[in-house]
Amino acid sequence: MLWSLSPFGEAKLGIPYGIMKGLNSYLVFIVCFLANIMVFPLMMFFLEHINRYLTKWRFYKKSAVYVARRAKTGSGGKIEKFGFLGLVLFVMVPLPGTGVYAGSIASYLFKIERKQAFFANAIGIFFSSLVVWLITVFSTNGV
Repeated sequence: MLWSLSPFGEAKLGIPYGIMKGLNSYLVFIVCFLANIMVFPLMMFFLEHINRYLTKWRFYKKSAVYVARRAKTGSGGKIEKFGFLGLVLFVMVPLPGTGVYAGSIASYLFKIERKQAFFANAIGIFFSSLVVWLITVFSTNGV
């Protein structure tokens, strides 16, 4: 669950870790998926309330601008062109640099309505988690 909350792996790391530890694969999927979904409201709270105070520090501000630029270039075209579906597709790709953290930042930067952004992130997380879960289950069972 902690890996799924972490920006260093999200469910893409939490699911294989839990399954490799011998935990029930269905329970691992559910817990990691739900933990990864919990990131969205936490990130939105951070971006809307805490971020503005931290930007007073030069190092944080430079880092935040760098992350914002990466999120815009990585997701901007898809989100601007396809809207909701673009955000779903961006979050859904199980690669580093995509996922709910980047999806939350992109939602914030593009001022996507919160409820719509939540559902887009949740759908993307579900399919990303499903792909990782299927690959992990089939590879650990020797299929």
